[in-house]
Amino acid sequence: MKKNKYKAIIYIILSAFSFAFMFAFVRMAGELPTFQKVFFRNFIAMLIAVATLIKTKTPFKIEGKTNKWVIFVRAAAGTAGMLGNFYAIDKLALSDASMLNKMSPFFTIVFSYIFLKEKLTPFQLLTVIGAFIGAMFIIKPSFANAALFPSVLGFLGGMGAGLAYACVRYLGQHGVHGKVIVAYFSGFSCLVTLPYLLFLGKEMSISQILCLIGAGCAAAGGQFTITAAYTHAPAREISVYDYSQLIFTMLLGFFLFGDIPDVWSFVGYFIIVTMGVLVFLYNNVWHAEEKGEKQPG
Repeated sequence: MKKNKYKAIIYIILSAFSFAFMFAFVRMAGELPTFQKVFFRNFIAMLIAVATLIKTKTPFKIEGKTNKWVIFVRAAAGTAGMLGNFYAIDKLALSDASMLNKMSPFFTIVFSYIFLKEKLTPFQLLTVIGAFIGAMFIIKPSFANAALFPSVLGFLGGMGAGLAYACVRYLGQHGVHGKVIVAYFSGFSCLVTLPYLLFLGKEMSISQILCLIGAGCAAAGGQFTITAAYTHAPAREISVYDYSQLIFTMLLGFFLFGDIPDVWSFVGYFIIVTMGVLVFLYNNVWHAEEKGEKQPG
């Protein structure tokens, strides 16, 4: 059990690293319709997912009526969340868009509690709320001064992603392979966005194509690792670690776009990282001692 938890933490940090690069590539792709960016991002991810299924000889099958409905909800919520997220990336500051998307771990815990009946202690809830408060220090310009529409879409994007990850947790518990989940979601998103690409898509330059290919590759890495994370441990134990994406996004924003967060943003980063450390200590030290579990070392 502990080994799975540690694996999940590593997976979710790797996914945060991958998705941070996806953010950067999406921004570097320039002025293209949101549906077009989402299509190419998922088309690359779908090719990688299908190739992985073939290479590992993993059958593409989803058994059980409930699993089929849940994977559909995962794909629909994930696609809606991605559309909101990509729109926010194009219209808001990169760090603001990232923070709106980082509402997803909070919603994952809420949805896991509501639909999966996973236990949520008051201490864990407080740490998630603390992380949410930290996010508000970083996102402060968006709700007050930025355009309301992209801010709301970005926030709803985080909600959609949170529901999608809760569905991933359920599917992992009920025998659906992670590679199948990624392939299904990627294919679903491509089908939804393809009509918009055909009728409203714009011609792309070589650099824009390369950026979207990079976004797709980074997204595929993020999808595989985030799927692995939520199939190895409950959302309440690992979701806060997804906020590590803030650090990666901040570094990429500085080196690629010259972004320098202000003092309030650094306050937000500090609060969120602190909450992550507290959750880790609670789940792996304090809570384990309460149960009488022997600590390693």
